Amino acid sequence: MKILIDTHVALWLFNDYENLSQTASDHLHDDENELYISIVSAWEVAIKHSLGKLPTFSGGVKRFLHAIHDNPIQIVGVNSEYIKKVEELPYIHRDPFDRIIISTALCEEMVILTADENIQKYSVPWAW
Repeated sequence: MKILIDTHVALWLFNDYENLSQTASDHLHDDENELYISIVSAWEVAIKHSLGKLPTFSGGVKRFLHAIHDNPIQIVGVNSEYIKKVEELPYIHRDPFDRIIISTALCEEMVILTADENIQKYSVPWAW
């Protein structure tokens, strides 16, 4: 299964698995799964860290990117198909980071690993 890791799940993973559900942990450790994260998550971390909104995650985006590279996680860029898909999404909530993550998962046929109830309202495969 192709798993797209939501930003908060990656932060929890990189903070020694705090707050991860058992299902999420199982998906992250299943060697049959391919793990991905959107570059948009790094952008989100950079913004939130610079605003002081990530007090439990020291090191900011530099540490975040190192942690991605230290794990079997592939970074997914953003392309025009993902942007087009964002325009087609229902406007359930305003978070632009979530919306591009959702569109990426839809375009690439991935399951989003997320505890975010807003993402779970979209017609996108998710697990938690």
